[in-house]
Amino acid sequence: MTSSPSASPSSPAWPAAEPTEVQLRAGDARLVVSLRGGGLRELVVGDWAVLDGYPAGAVPKGRRGGLLLPWPNRLRDGRWSWQGTDLQLDVASPSSPNAMHGLLSWQPFAVLAATEDAVTVGTTVEPRPGYPFRLAVAVDHALSATGLRVTVRVRNLGDQDAPVGVGMHPYLHVGAGQATDGADGDLGEATLHVPARTALDLDGGLPAGGRSPFDGDVGRLGDRVLDDALTDLTRDDDGWARLRLAGPGGELTLAVDQAWPWLQVFSADTLPEGQRRRSLAVEPMTCPPNALADGTDLVVLAPGDAWSGSWALGWQPA
Repeated sequence: MTSSPSASPSSPAWPAAEPTEVQLRAGDARLVVSLRGGGLRELVVGDWAVLDGYPAGAVPKGRRGGLLLPWPNRLRDGRWSWQGTDLQLDVASPSSPNAMHGLLSWQPFAVLAATEDAVTVGTTVEPRPGYPFRLAVAVDHALSATGLRVTVRVRNLGDQDAPVGVGMHPYLHVGAGQATDGADGDLGEATLHVPARTALDLDGGLPAGGRSPFDGDVGRLGDRVLDDALTDLTRDDDGWARLRLAGPGGELTLAVDQAWPWLQVFSADTLPEGQRRRSLAVEPMTCPPNALADGTDLVVLAPGDAWSGSWALGWQPA
């Protein structure tokens, strides 16, 4: 057995321990992408925290900014089956026995390409109990002075069909001042339009067996509580659906292309005290909760095939 000089007993080697991330700049806009989980840690325009972010190295509540793959949202009891095989994923806790938000939240990502205002990060999902498929995942970010465009790409590296669900979890902040831990927010002052006409009936965040009409002209939020999986999106002539959220800080427009037929909107009422209702989570999703088990709108990739979907966020300061 041979060893390198740097690994000698007198100078033992350790893995890097500092949080790793990459920053982009364009005009007054600054984006931070975490290389733990590949999520959006921070987006600031001037002194406006457009996204409700979190400190470097922290474990954010509510999966703020997260990349949710190979399933978004909840999977009941972590149980599902594929082609006659029963599968079991880890669940969040005994009190919340659901598999939550995929497998990537704590996984290392690598920078695949980068410039001052664009970066691609990626990772590999390795087969494991509960999800025996191998995927390559890449996320392209392009920042400008007036907006951010994100494209998620997934390729099946295995030798069998792979079922996939994808989501992202930005928390949009339009309140006055900064979004900082320790102070609940003023989301009630915001006005909201959601380009959706149908809500999935939910019980505990999981499908309850039906769907209901949804009026996307929400208007001023006030005390309204939102935690809704929405579909039947209304789209503009370019095929994109656009959600608009406005408040004391400015107006945000989140647009999704046709790869995303679902949006989850969450007013953050159940986050820990000091983090509630200061931002609105708007989650582009390819499928609704429990889709691995139910099969609703699952993407199924043949060996070697790939999927991609883009969403964009634009801002107009107050």
